[in-house]
Amino acid sequence: MITGNLLAEEGDIGEMMQEALFPDNVEFLGMSINPSLRTAFLLTAAVIVIGLILRLFVIPRFKTVPGRFQCLLEKACEFVENIAKENSPHSYGFVGCVCFGAVIYISMGTLCELLGIRAILVDLNACLALAVTAYSIMLAGGIKFNKLRGAGSVLKDFSLLLSMSFRLFGSMIGGLMMTELVYSVLFLSIGLPVLVGVVFTIFHAVIQSYVYILLLTMFYGEAAEPRMLNGEKANKKEKKNKKNKNNIDQTIERSYV
Repeated sequence: MITGNLLAEEGDIGEMMQEALFPDNVEFLGMSINPSLRTAFLLTAAVIVIGLILRLFVIPRFKTVPGRFQCLLEKACEFVENIAKENSPHSYGFVGCVCFGAVIYISMGTLCELLGIRAILVDLNACLALAVTAYSIMLAGGIKFNKLRGAGSVLKDFSLLLSMSFRLFGSMIGGLMMTELVYSVLFLSIGLPVLVGVVFTIFHAVIQSYVYILLLTMFYGEAAEPRMLNGEKANKKEKKNKKNKNNIDQTIERSYV
């Protein structure tokens, strides 16, 4: 019976999938644009407004003994900061701020599906923009800490730009198609698709945000790690050996005393 229903609706499912992958343009401010781009504009405006409200009216009222909202915000910042500090110890403050913004953008850009709004990252252009941003930050970190040698190490890994963008796009579009497929099956059309859609969307938002900031901090930390020339390495090794020898001599002298 299930197989019969699926076969009977094969044409409808194909049209639904095609519409999910290639939606019609929508009107926005007198322009005909992709619905994902419209979501990006609206989300960016909403994040800016909410951020200004928090900075001007909420954060100045934070107390030494935090309340629930303050604890939640501090825990979220601490979580992202710890990831940045572990993988990018040379400039974790800057990378942590970038990662926190990326978490907000990716998670909210995915969770908006729960409101019936098309997600941002199901458009390849949005994934490319995030990948270009991450790659530019890695390049800047390599130049800042290692000059031309750092820039060269980042530029030779140009495949990161493609792998990050297509990995993110593949995950997001795969999730969209899975959700659309669940909703299209009639014998699950009472309540289960809603539950599956909500859980899958939340899970997807969390996982994709975490993977993105993890890759960003790891590759940035690798690019920003100070590199020493052969002479510098030899001098450092010689100083270390000399220090160890002095410690041994001092230990022997104490033993005679």
